[in-house]
Amino acid sequence: MADDQEKTEEPTSKKIEDARKEGNVPKSQDTSSFVTLLVAIGALLGLFTFMKERVVSLYHYYQSYIGVDLSKNDVFNISITTFKEILLVILPLASIVAISGIIAAVMQFGFLFSTKPLTPDLKKIDPIKGIKNLISMKKLIESVKIVLKVSLVMGTAYYFLMDFVKELPSVIYFSLFDQLAWWQDRAMILVAVMLILFLGLALFDLMFVRYNYFKDLKMSKQEIKDEYKQMEGDPQVKARIKRVQMEMTKKRMMQEIPGADVVITNPTHFAVAIRYDTEKEHAPKVVAKGIDHLALKIKEIAREHNIQIIENPPLARELYKKCELNDIIPETLYKAVAEVLAFVYQSSKKARR
Repeated sequence: MADDQEKTEEPTSKKIEDARKEGNVPKSQDTSSFVTLLVAIGALLGLFTFMKERVVSLYHYYQSYIGVDLSKNDVFNISITTFKEILLVILPLASIVAISGIIAAVMQFGFLFSTKPLTPDLKKIDPIKGIKNLISMKKLIESVKIVLKVSLVMGTAYYFLMDFVKELPSVIYFSLFDQLAWWQDRAMILVAVMLILFLGLALFDLMFVRYNYFKDLKMSKQEIKDEYKQMEGDPQVKARIKRVQMEMTKKRMMQEIPGADVVITNPTHFAVAIRYDTEKEHAPKVVAKGIDHLALKIKEIAREHNIQIIENPPLARELYKKCELNDIIPETLYKAVAEVLAFVYQSSKKARR
């Protein structure tokens, strides 16, 4: 019983889907941050010329007011122009960064819209539960991760900066443009190193988050059984329903036997009751069939209603095999059944209806 309660089984697709509906998805913040940072750098480089032009334009605009007595209307116009130019500079970059953040999230767990996390829940403001969450193992691991990541980033940056500082004694003898070129080269090296480092951290965090996510969703054998019962229904209940349905079908079948024209048997194991109503059916129809004790019951009812019982083992087996209840007999058996019906009508001198 204890083994059934241990969460040793991988989560089912239903468990994962239920978690998604509640907004519980494997999201790596480091991965989203890296993608956003990468896109932001690319967008900044791509928009740099445009942004520079807007800033220069704004600078010239300010210069046009030098030495001019400003009225309230001028101050208002300057404010509006400044606000418009700042929007033109910031909005494209901010929009691209915002969209990249959404794309980074969708790349991790697909598109998801859920209002469940926004639903008010009094348990979330439970102080005791809040304290437990603060001192939980999960929070401790997250704190250790943050410390390690910050230490790694700061240590790497410090190493490269110290390496660059060693070059400063010779750099001070460069011309101004050469010094700027040196700073640009070193800045690009530092940015490239930091991006590679952030990529490594993002991949590690992504794998770590997904591992913990699926670990937390693991299920016990009993939970899988309970879920199966919820999805498919309790096997005992299903079996009972099936028994009831079979009993009802059997009861309706027995009620059809008195209207049959003949019962074909093999003679002990199979029994198939045939009816041919020319006003309702274009061919003979199977109204009852059974094997063993059910076959005996069919023959018993047939005798009670003076329905002829014909022994034809091959035909009885074929009819039982190829026909379900209320099925019209297949064309391949037309001739054999017609011969049996003809014999019945002739022997009993019963006229067709």
